[in-house]
Amino acid sequence: MRRGVIVLALLAMALAWAVADRGFRRSHDLPAFLPPEAHETLRRIEAGGPFAHRQDGSTFHNRERLLPPQPRGYYREYTVETPGSPDRGARRIVAGGDPPVEYFYTDDHYRSFRRFDPQ
Repeated sequence: MRRGVIVLALLAMALAWAVADRGFRRSHDLPAFLPPEAHETLRRIEAGGPFAHRQDGSTFHNRERLLPPQPRGYYREYTVETPGSPDRGARRIVAGGDPPVEYFYTDDHYRSFRRFDPQ
């Protein structure tokens, strides 16, 4: 019985290590201007969800024309949670490509963007 518990614990630790060590999603690899909540959003983008808001993963149309021109459907938007906000707030990550190859962050609801490389 004890050996079985130890084996299960070791397997759980190995699984947790593998999930935690999935590429670029470690905090020290990300730019300092991203809030802590953006790290979770990036993990969810990489995993393909689940997302907290129905709009997450929907097409971002780039109506403001602040991002490089691309065909319709290239950009997708994702909510970055804002603690204490009663709604989605103003923070988003916009990812371009499928799978994403470029990333932009806005904290003012699309009035400005900062490009970042999560690698």
